[in-house]
Amino acid sequence: MSEREIWLSILGITLATVLTRAGPLLPSRDLRLAPLIQSALRYAPACALAAIVLPDLLLTGGTLDVSVANPRLLAGIAAAATCLFTRGTLSTIAAGMVAFWAARWFTA
Repeated sequence: MSEREIWLSILGITLATVLTRAGPLLPSRDLRLAPLIQSALRYAPACALAAIVLPDLLLTGGTLDVSVANPRLLAGIAAAATCLFTRGTLSTIAAGMVAFWAARWFTA
């Protein structure tokens, strides 16, 4: 690959990134989304977080591990339950960490 092709690739990727991320901001008039799309977009952050966290909780060494011997899964369940009851960030983190340490201590 020549130097010219590398720079054209960088320019193309940059242009594609800027246009896709700034696309809704570029029109001069106010962009209105349908109410159904607006309500669906409210759940996008939770879906993205689940897509990042769940594989780490469920996979051990690249294989699916949904047993009580998986300390990360037990900690995730404890953290989710704590979040449902307290709605507090600090208590959720603390419960998850305590459950993780306890599960590692008992399963090791």
